[in-house]
Amino acid sequence: MKKYPLNKPLILSITASLLLSLTGPASFAQIFNSEQNPLSVKWRQINASGFRIIYPIELEKEAQRMSNTIKTIYPYVGASLGEKKASIPILLQNRGVIANGFVQLAPKKSEFYTTPPQQFDSQDWLNNLAVHELRHVAQFDKLTGGKAHPFPETVYFAWLGVSIPLWYFEGDAVSTETSLTNAGRGRIPSWIMPYRTQLLEGKNYSYTKSNFDSEKDLTPGYYQLGYTLASRIRENAGKLVFDSVLTDIKQHPVRLYPFSKSLKKFSGRGTTDWFKENTKKLREEWTAQAAQTPSKAYPSLNEKANYATSYFLPFKINDQEILTLKQSKGETPHFVILNQDKKERKLLYIGLQEQPWFSYVNGILVWDEIRYDPRYKQRSYSVINSYNLESGKVHKLSSRSRLFSPSLSADGKKVIAVRYDLSNQANLVELDAKTGAILHTYPNPENLILQTPSFSPDGTAVAFISVTEQGKELRQQDHNGKTEILIPSTQQQLSRPVYFSKGIAFNAHYNGIDNIYYIESGTKKISALSAAKYGAFNPAFSADEKSMVFNNYGIAGYEVAESNIEPESPGKNHFVFLGEAAAKQENTGNVFAHIPDSSYTSKPYGGLKSLFQVHSINPVIEDEYRGGLQINSDNLLNTMNVFAGVNYFRDLGRFEYNAGFTYKGFYPILGATYRNRPRRAFYNSSKGVQQGDWRENDIQLAATLPLSINALNHNYNFSFTTATGYTKRYAPENMPNNYIRTLKFPMEYSFSFTHTIRQSERDVAPKWAQVLRFTYLHQPFDQQLAGDLFAAESFLYFPGFARNHSFLANFSIQRSSGIRKFDQQINTVYGYNNIPAVNILKNTLLLNYRFPIAFPDAELGALAYVRDLRGGLFCHYENLGEDTNLGQPKTFGFELRSSMNLLRYQPVVDVGARVVFVNKMYHQNPILELILNYSF
Repeated sequence: MKKYPLNKPLILSITASLLLSLTGPASFAQIFNSEQNPLSVKWRQINASGFRIIYPIELEKEAQRMSNTIKTIYPYVGASLGEKKASIPILLQNRGVIANGFVQLAPKKSEFYTTPPQQFDSQDWLNNLAVHELRHVAQFDKLTGGKAHPFPETVYFAWLGVSIPLWYFEGDAVSTETSLTNAGRGRIPSWIMPYRTQLLEGKNYSYTKSNFDSEKDLTPGYYQLGYTLASRIRENAGKLVFDSVLTDIKQHPVRLYPFSKSLKKFSGRGTTDWFKENTKKLREEWTAQAAQTPSKAYPSLNEKANYATSYFLPFKINDQEILTLKQSKGETPHFVILNQDKKERKLLYIGLQEQPWFSYVNGILVWDEIRYDPRYKQRSYSVINSYNLESGKVHKLSSRSRLFSPSLSADGKKVIAVRYDLSNQANLVELDAKTGAILHTYPNPENLILQTPSFSPDGTAVAFISVTEQGKELRQQDHNGKTEILIPSTQQQLSRPVYFSKGIAFNAHYNGIDNIYYIESGTKKISALSAAKYGAFNPAFSADEKSMVFNNYGIAGYEVAESNIEPESPGKNHFVFLGEAAAKQENTGNVFAHIPDSSYTSKPYGGLKSLFQVHSINPVIEDEYRGGLQINSDNLLNTMNVFAGVNYFRDLGRFEYNAGFTYKGFYPILGATYRNRPRRAFYNSSKGVQQGDWRENDIQLAATLPLSINALNHNYNFSFTTATGYTKRYAPENMPNNYIRTLKFPMEYSFSFTHTIRQSERDVAPKWAQVLRFTYLHQPFDQQLAGDLFAAESFLYFPGFARNHSFLANFSIQRSSGIRKFDQQINTVYGYNNIPAVNILKNTLLLNYRFPIAFPDAELGALAYVRDLRGGLFCHYENLGEDTNLGQPKTFGFELRSSMNLLRYQPVVDVGARVVFVNKMYHQNPILELILNYSF
C-alpha cells in the first residue's frame, strides 16, 4: 500500500472548551456554591437598611444578631472606599459543615456558612465572616456604582475578574477584618507562616508564582500575598489609596492591566514593583524578628520531600514507629507509619476533613470526615470513623452527624467531640468508642464556640478551647458541668489542648511564633515546650513523658520532630504586625464593641416571586455560524434558572427565538426548552440534490436524577435521565410534499455510574476510576419514524508505572437502525472529522497513557507562567474486529499539554497539541489538533 509522505502539510484542527469553576482555599475562601438545600428547609427574611437577611427558621436568633451587626458595621467597613450604604441579600446557610463565605454577582448576593470551623482567629465566627464579606460588598459596589442590581451582572462579573487581581480582593478584605477588630488573620502567625518561612529560607519566588500557586512548592497564595501588599501600600500611600484606584478603574474600564496602571498613578508603583519592594521589606522585618527570637533546630524524622508534603499530628505508637496523617501535592491524605529509618508504611486513605485531625489510643484511631447528602449538596455532615490497626477494618461511629475533632479517652472506651446543631448551638458530647452511642452531653449555656477537646487521663474532665468576640479561652469542664477557666480571654491563637502529667499542653504564639506551651493546673504558670523558628504544633508525649513528638514547620510543610521535655520561659512577643498602619488609619477600635440588640420583624421567604431574578443579558456564541443574546434569571436559592434569547443563523440569514427553564428544587431536576428556529436540509429528487428550508416549533423536556455518595477517599455518582420532545414544522420552502411535519415525543433514556478516588494536585487523570454510561433512543409514539439506538460506554482508569501517571481504557459500542442508523452517540476516534469513514460507527476503543513530565513554575516574561508539562500516548480503534484489529489502530499518536497563566491573568489555561497518525490504509496525512481549555 502507498504510504503517506511525511513532508506533506499537517491537517490542522482546534479543540477548545471553557470551564468556569471559581474556587479558593477551603478556609474563608470565595467558593461559589450553586447547590441546593432540601425542600424541607423553611426560609424567613429580615429587611435591615438595605440588607435582606434570608435564613432557615432554626437561625432566627443568629439572623436577628446579624441584622443588627451588619447594619451597624457596614459604614466602617466601606469607609476607606467611600461606601456608606449597600443593598444586597445575605443568605445564612446552616445545612453544611464546611466553613465558608462569599459575595457574587449574577445574581448579586452574599452567603455566610454559619457552622464555625475548628480553627480560626480569636473572635465570633459570624462576626468574622461579616466584616470580611462586607468588604467584598464594598469593593463590588465601588466598581459597579453601588447599584442593587448592576445590570448586566455577568458582564460586570467578568470585567471584575479580568480587571482586578484576586490578591487585591482578598488581601484588602483581610486587611479590613484585621484593622477593624481585635482579631483578624493579619494577627495570626500561623496564617502568614508559609510566606515567612519561604523568605527566611532564601526562596525568591516571583510575583506570578506567589500569586498563582505552584504544583511543586508551598507558596504564600493570593490571600497572604494580598494582605502583605495591601498593608504595605496603605502604609505608604494612605487610607484612601484603593478608593482612588478603584474609582480610576471604573472611569477607565477597558485597558490592559488596569489595576497596575491605576495603582502606579496613585501610589507611584505598579503591582510588580510593589511586590519587589514588599518582598525586600518583609525579608528585613522577618529577619530582624528571627534575630530577636531564640529558636532551636529540630531534626526531621521523615524523609526529605521533593515537593510540598506534610505529616500532621504525629503520635509515637511504640519506640520504633510513629503514626501520622500525610498529605502532599502528589498524594491525597492518608495515614502512614514512619519507622526509625524514615521508611513509610501506608495504612488508609481518607476523605475530605474540616481540618487535618485524628486521635489514637491502643491500636485504634478515630477521625472526622465530611460526607455529602446524595442529592442536595448544600447539606453535608461530619461523621466519625474508627480504624483498627490490627484488623485493618474501618467502622463508622456516626451517620448524618455534625461532630468535629473527636478524641479518644486514655482507655480507648470513649470519644469526646464537638457537636453543632442547626441553630448553631454547640456542645461537647461523649460517645461510646465501639457503638457511637451518645453517653453524655456537656452543658454550654453561654453557647460558646467550642474547639478541639481532649479527655483528662482519668476521663473525668475535658479540656477545650472556647471562642467569643472577646477572644479565646482554655477551659476545663467535668461531667457535672463544673467549669474552670484556665486561660481567660486572649488574642492568643490557643488550640488543641492535650493533658500530660505536668498540666495541659496547647498551641499559642506568646513569642510571636506558634509554639507548644503548657499550663500548670494549680499555679496557672505557662511555660514553653518548643522554640521553633517558624512554628511548632500538635504535641504527643512519650509513655514516660520525657520527650514529645510534634509538627515542626519547614519549607516543604509540616515535618515530624522530637524533643525532650525541657520547660522554658515563653519569651517576648516580637510578632511583626503588618496591619498596624491600616489599623491606625481606620481608628475604629473593635467595630463589634457596641452592637445594638434591636428586634426586627421577620416574614416567610419563598413562593413564586422568589423563583425569578433577572440579572443579565449575555452574548451567546454557539459556533462560527450562530450567535445572539440571552437574558438570564437565577434565584437566590439556586433552584430556578430561566432564560430567553435570540440567535442569528448567519448561514441561513434568519433568527431563532428560544426560552427555557431548569428547576432544581425537587429531587429530580426538571428542564424544558422551547425553540422557534429555521432549519435547512438537502434531499434527492428527480432534479438532483435539492435544498429545502422550513421553520419549526420545538419543545424539549427532560428530568434528571443526580445522586452521589462519598466515603473515605471514594466517590460514587449515579445519574438517571429521561427526555422527550415535540416538534411541529411549518413554512416549508422547496420541500417535497411528503416531508415529515411532526416529530411526536421521541424518547431518550440514559444512566451513568461513576466511581473515582480522590485526585492529588499533580495527578494528570484519575489513578483508579470506573465510568459506565448507557443510552437508549427510540420513537414509540411515531410509527412513521421507525428505528432506535443503543449505546454503552466504559471508561476504566488504572495507575500508571509511576506516581501521578494514569492509563485509560475506553471501550464504547452502539447499535442503531432506521432513522437513527447514522447517528453518533459514542466518542469517535481522534481526528475523526478529517478521515473518511469506511463503515457505520459501531464501536471504538481508546488506550491512553498520560503522565507528568515536569513542574517547572517557569516564567516566560509577562507572557506566561508555566505550571506543568504533561504528555500522553494513545491508540484509537474504530469498529474493532471489522475495520481494525489490536495491531492496526485507526489512529495513534502523542500529545503534549501545559497548564499556564497567560499575561498574568488568573484563569488557568490548558494549551497543547495532539499529533494524530492515521492507519496507512486511509492514505491520510498526519493531523495536528490544537487543544485549548481554561478555568478560573
